[in-house]
Amino acid sequence: MKKITIVGVGRVGESTAQILAKEELCRELMLLDIHDGVPQGVALDIQESGALLRFDTRVNGDTDPAAMADSDMVIITAGIPRKPGMSRSDVLDTNLKIIDGIVDNMLRYAPKAMLLMVTNPVDVLTWHAWKKSGWPRHRVFGQSGALDTARMATFIALETGYSIKDISPLVLGGHGDAMVPMTRFTDIAGINIEHFLDSKTIAEIVERTRKGGGEILNLKKNSSAYDSPAAAVAAMIDAISHNRRRIMPCIGILDGEYDQHDMAMGVPAVLDETGLIKIIELNLNEQERADFQKSAEMVRADINRLS
Repeated sequence: MKKITIVGVGRVGESTAQILAKEELCRELMLLDIHDGVPQGVALDIQESGALLRFDTRVNGDTDPAAMADSDMVIITAGIPRKPGMSRSDVLDTNLKIIDGIVDNMLRYAPKAMLLMVTNPVDVLTWHAWKKSGWPRHRVFGQSGALDTARMATFIALETGYSIKDISPLVLGGHGDAMVPMTRFTDIAGINIEHFLDSKTIAEIVERTRKGGGEILNLKKNSSAYDSPAAAVAAMIDAISHNRRRIMPCIGILDGEYDQHDMAMGVPAVLDETGLIKIIELNLNEQERADFQKSAEMVRADINRLS
């Protein structure tokens, strides 16, 4: 991609920018924020690391939404973060207004871009941005599945001691406490994790995955996670920028898949240079379908608040 814009230069936005620049996943990186001086300062700081990290990406910052013009991708990280004790849904009303303004600016200045939503509650806001934009669903998608899957892989690696490079988990559903870690589709070097871990340990890993973001928030107290979300965003951008056709769990707009309509949920999907081109529909067993439906109902409850 030639140009990527990140809207919201908080900790997630800045960490994302650092990775995208270092990996040279675009020629130009534009950082936008409402606080004058912040995006310019962050951009200059990252730019000055280029000589040491050996990248040629041009990093700029601005407060004028017009600076997103000609973007191939807009990544939205703007919004208020959770505080300890808050759910992702608790920040919906405030972040909804922020997203509305950003989507309006995209329609005006970057009408041909793809949109990658990171702001929470990410499932609902991905759906809302898609509705508001009127764009085809392959151009509007969200990040969470890649992050949740990475967390699950981490916990399996810590428990087994095996290389995380050989661990392939899968997490579906909403990005919240009702997400659905898919142990039946999780393996280490092609061998299902049930060969290595007992049912009690697997259940503990599933629960820790669901609470992964909250665990970090409660430990740090003054900040939610930002390094791992940024890495998840970068992995998705890498798949798109290099037209890899990677299968990754991410938030897609569902139109009949998994018996869900007019909904945004975490599902396995194919990413290429045009965006999220295909949703892969798995043959779920009875328990998996029930868990997925429960997760969908929680997302739907927040969507219904917007109607």
